[in-house]
Amino acid sequence: MSVVYILWLRELKRYVRSRAQIVASLGQPVMYLLALGFGLGPIFQKAGQGNYLQFVAPGVISMAILFSSVFSGMGLLWDRQFGFLKETLVAPVPRIQVMLGRTLGAATVAVIQGLLVSVACFLVGFRVEHFAAIPVALLFMGLIAALFSALGTSIGAVLENMQGFQLIMNFLVMPMFFLSGALYPLNNLPKALGIVTSLDPLAYGVDGLRATLLGRSHFNISLDALVLLAVGAVFLCIGSYLFSKIEA
Repeated sequence: MSVVYILWLRELKRYVRSRAQIVASLGQPVMYLLALGFGLGPIFQKAGQGNYLQFVAPGVISMAILFSSVFSGMGLLWDRQFGFLKETLVAPVPRIQVMLGRTLGAATVAVIQGLLVSVACFLVGFRVEHFAAIPVALLFMGLIAALFSALGTSIGAVLENMQGFQLIMNFLVMPMFFLSGALYPLNNLPKALGIVTSLDPLAYGVDGLRATLLGRSHFNISLDALVLLAVGAVFLCIGSYLFSKIEA
């Protein structure tokens, strides 16, 4: 049995068994959805932008995927601390397979998180433009999850303690989320801020989801997919290199 499949299955089993993690990981996205979706809705509507709940839902789904996939790197630190990683690394298999298995497992878990948040969005009133676009939306969810799972694994490969990981994640994750356009339109931003947001890979994931689910896009859906694929491939290569340098 392939080590990629074994590690992918292990990540899924660990997620399913952790019911507390499932509930806790839904708390923040649902809070953003309810507090902002309904709290800022009247202001957004008065500004002529339409229904804010409709606008913010794809961003909240992307946030759930982002947080779940990036923080999968903490699982790597736990495995290193308790010895499971050492057992995996001494196995007679290429380390790229180990890295791929962990990344795919984390990405799958992140997509499941995104689907759970999507259900919550539908329950509070979010509606898609065309149901035929849902498979494309799932593709974008997978691209976001794979990209940031590779990033989380890369960071987890070079750190040795939880404190360092949490500091780096707070330094990276929150700015990426707030600059992605998940909570506000990217139109008519100051030039400097517009440049920064265009460098944020999550912005293309949010835009791709919004384009498929709502039919409105800031960039272009083809560009969104291309950027996610390219940056994901870069992060995967970097992660593979860093993972190969871990001492067993």
